[in-house]
Amino acid sequence: MHGPELVGWLLAALCGGTGGYCLLGVRGGPSRVRQAAAVEAVMGLGMALMAVPAARAPHLPPAAFAVLFGAAAVWAAALLAAGTAHQGHHVLEGLAMVYMAVAMAADAPAHAGHGPGGVPAVTAALLVYFALYALRTGPRLLPAAADRGSPGGVAAGHGTGHPRRAPEVAAACRLTLALGMLAMLATL
Repeated sequence: MHGPELVGWLLAALCGGTGGYCLLGVRGGPSRVRQAAAVEAVMGLGMALMAVPAARAPHLPPAAFAVLFGAAAVWAAALLAAGTAHQGHHVLEGLAMVYMAVAMAADAPAHAGHGPGGVPAVTAALLVYFALYALRTGPRLLPAAADRGSPGGVAAGHGTGHPRRAPEVAAACRLTLALGMLAMLATL
């Protein structure tokens, strides 16, 4: 990632906190819920590692990030095939992180940390997706949307029976990670 060091640390804290919270959801509940929480935890903690400013901390090589996020995308795809909700978003999120890791690897030798990385059209498409995802998900967390019971709202979702993985909390975790993705893509 490029950009101000403060932004990197704030992203690391936000994604790390979200990943840590999702890790708590792995401890209980039905298997599908635990596995979905584990995918979100891997994404959040991996994003936190990737966001840490390289000048202040040793970084994993971009290939390690590509493998980590590629595995998370495959895991999310397997959960999607098993019928677990919201995994399509995590598949795209994992693939976007693989894209960023590959862009970082390709950018490092040529530019030594200067200038943008990645293919502009792909980066723009991912920015649009995550911006729309955040704009669509954010209002659903408001109490008025939950009270209306809108078809795609949180109130219409199925409860997990586990307080740490209540639908609105899981939606807030996904929203937080989507906002982190926006920031990371914007500074790529």
